[in-house]
Amino acid sequence: MAAGYLEILRARHAARLLTGTLVGRLPNATAAIALVLFVRAEGGTYSLAGALAAVYGVANAVGQPVLGRLVDLYGQPRVQLPAAVVSALAMVAFAFAGTDPLPLAYAAVAVAGLFTPPLEGGLRALWPSVLRREEQVHTAYAMDAIAQEVMFTVGPLLVTLCVSLWSERAALLVLNAVGVLGALSVVVSPPSRAWRSAPREAHWLGALRSRGLLVLLGAFLFIGIALGSITVASVSYADAHGGDAVYGWMMAALGLGALVGGTVYGARQWGGSPERRLRVLVALLAVCYLPLMLMPGAVAMVVLAAVSGVFLAPCIACAFIIVDRHAPSGTVTEAFSWLVTTFTVGASVGTGLAGPVVQGGGALWGFALPGAAGAVSLLVLLATGRVLAAPAWGGVVAASSETDPNRAVEPRFSSGDRA
Repeated sequence: MAAGYLEILRARHAARLLTGTLVGRLPNATAAIALVLFVRAEGGTYSLAGALAAVYGVANAVGQPVLGRLVDLYGQPRVQLPAAVVSALAMVAFAFAGTDPLPLAYAAVAVAGLFTPPLEGGLRALWPSVLRREEQVHTAYAMDAIAQEVMFTVGPLLVTLCVSLWSERAALLVLNAVGVLGALSVVVSPPSRAWRSAPREAHWLGALRSRGLLVLLGAFLFIGIALGSITVASVSYADAHGGDAVYGWMMAALGLGALVGGTVYGARQWGGSPERRLRVLVALLAVCYLPLMLMPGAVAMVVLAAVSGVFLAPCIACAFIIVDRHAPSGTVTEAFSWLVTTFTVGASVGTGLAGPVVQGGGALWGFALPGAAGAVSLLVLLATGRVLAAPAWGGVVAASSETDPNRAVEPRFSSGDRA
């Protein structure tokens, strides 16, 4: 199982790009908890902390596809690094100014979210030029999904460590400084400096003119809703079965399940089309959410939480392949960024929906939401099977030498059945 991953990490620049991207995304992964802790330390209310975190999330969702399009137009170094610096400076301003005056606090947080660099989409655009072989790229997508689970598990721990060693303000400053260093590590690498998007047709919709991509985004909106609703329902369950410790274990188990599932999924080659495989994976994801409604004791519930997460990372990894197949030429970074935005918006919607559902019907109905959202996601994929089955863009574009600064490639692979 480890051989395929080690082969990727041994490829020139691969480990650096993966590590730099993960480090560069730390400010985004830790923003919510860092903002809440800082606002509370400043004497602010939970309502204010939640509002600021929401502003950051909305701004981030807007900024990702916009910056992704700019990356496709002007290259990674000219967009990623300036965006990372502006985002970090805005968060530094917020850290020193605090929550008074409020308009300045909201503006600083909004700028920080809006200019969060699209490192995630940028990495996926780079994989084909670094790894060259299609099967390696698909394994790298799975490894990328696994690394996300690790980051979102380790990130909050780093925040609490910084707070315990220094202060809430120091946590904001340190993590954003580290994020800039991660982005810098990526954009000065030869693959990032040499990468050029393929020639693109001028169109105001950009990547969204792809019907297949729109279908995928619609399906993943509901997967995001499922994940967001689980977090709220889990809080309600934990309140009656042991408190914050149980909630922490459930969230850790959810991440562990995704980590295991993604590791197993990426360790082998899969036959058939990725579109057909995604339908199977989403169906399994929806089914695995249903046992949460049993709400057994805390230990058994933690196990069920782990099971519910097993097919999440495989779904995400498979979606990466489909995005690459359906993204119009010259829009690959923007397309990947739209997937990030849609998933983020879905999680926010799921959190908002689960609140009143849990308030009115308890944790049981809260845990019914993930299964229902997963089922709707599957229905979207089934109803639009013909659209996904016929990519309008794609084909083989050979990657040229890293030392050729004038290459105009967006390395793509054949959209054949082998995935």
